[in-house]
Amino acid sequence: MYMNQMISQVPDTKQYRTRHLESVPQLLRLINEVLRTAPEFGGNMVATPLGAILDWTMGTRAGFAAYRDPRINAMLKKILNAWCEFLDSPDSLYVLNESPTGWKSAAAQQAIGIEQFEHDPADQYWGFASWNAFFTRRFKDGQRPVADPDDDAVIVNPCESTPYGLATDVQRQDQFWIKSQPYSLLDLLAHDEAADQFVSGTIYQAFLSATDYHRWHSPVAGTIVRAFVKDGTYYSEADSEGAAAVEPTNSQGYMAHTAARAIILIEADNPTIGLVAFVPVGMSDVSTCVVHPNIASGYHVAKGEELGYFQFGGSTHCLVFRPGVIADFALAAIPQPHDPNAPLMLVNAKLATAKTDQGSAGS
Repeated sequence: MYMNQMISQVPDTKQYRTRHLESVPQLLRLINEVLRTAPEFGGNMVATPLGAILDWTMGTRAGFAAYRDPRINAMLKKILNAWCEFLDSPDSLYVLNESPTGWKSAAAQQAIGIEQFEHDPADQYWGFASWNAFFTRRFKDGQRPVADPDDDAVIVNPCESTPYGLATDVQRQDQFWIKSQPYSLLDLLAHDEAADQFVSGTIYQAFLSATDYHRWHSPVAGTIVRAFVKDGTYYSEADSEGAAAVEPTNSQGYMAHTAARAIILIEADNPTIGLVAFVPVGMSDVSTCVVHPNIASGYHVAKGEELGYFQFGGSTHCLVFRPGVIADFALAAIPQPHDPNAPLMLVNAKLATAKTDQGSAGS
């Protein structure tokens, strides 16, 4: 019922007809074709093929229900895993070519800044074994130095990302699906017992585009308390946004609570900072969250050390701090959601400074 209704509820106007589905069998045929297709370069936008098929249905009344249904999500996960297997194979490398939609075109090379990354210019596929290997490419040594490595009051940016928003005095739990998109610590942290430490604290959120670097790095030096992956939704959008929910930045606060994500808790060496939560969120298409095998309970991580990475898809991430920890952020003002002028923040660059008065943290 959901699947049929979400297709029929897409408005029958010119704006929507360009990618309007006609039936569930057609939907399945299109998905089947995508499973052997790698993402192409498309200028300012990089197509997420499965998302392009499902796009308009995600902003319908039935779509809001369908993409929250555990049975539908279980099947989407199987489809996404099958596509990920293709993207892990050499067959997916065909998009690394010099055509206008290829990743070796001059425009694509400029967009991703390939000269900054480890690759073999003499090899047909730059030395990458698959599309996923290309997507998770690493920076060359020295490209993203860790800001103030010996100053444990300086918190660095964990991802190459664009600021999305900042929330203070966050609540333990909130009905985020009814109100606009407030942060709900229990839901964000998958009901982890550590959530209570962050009540009335601060959440910083930022998002990654498909052309950004997709590996995560530790914002602080400290000891891993826990690191795990939480299954969630894949295409669920915030119904509080109505039909506009399908716009890429409109549902990110909501998705941080519902989408598939990793949760990494770090006890910082700096006692003022204390416990920090890093939550990378997979937003659409594969967006697999892969935690580095070293990142397990008891492991001591250096500031700027790699924590894991996203596989293909749009992505967002949150940093959660206890109350009274942050003195200031590196940006004079964190842009609000949907700000087109928000700057790209480099990974390992200075993001924030902790207070120096240890007595103020947690107060």
